[in-house]
Amino acid sequence: MSDTLEQAAATLNEKMDGGFESSAKFEITGMGSIILDANGARVGDEEAEVTMTADAETFQEILSGELNPTAAFMGGKLTIDGDMGVAMQLAQALA
Repeated sequence: MSDTLEQAAATLNEKMDGGFESSAKFEITGMGSIILDANGARVGDEEAEVTMTADAETFQEILSGELNPTAAFMGGKLTIDGDMGVAMQLAQALA
């Protein structure tokens, strides 16, 4: 399972190219969490300004660009807890 999280963190690092000004946590149901902040993405479970929770399939679709994070949220596939403004910034950065 941690290999999957490590690969997802590496993909996020490529997409974000140098980190994210705020802090966000991707909680992947049944697998663990990835933290994204100014230091980049890494497997971890620290506090963050926003926590986004989804299953592994939804998370993979968002990372690959198949699913827009806003559409995932509106469709109930992604839940957001915390600063909605930070979530919107991240959605734009991932698009």
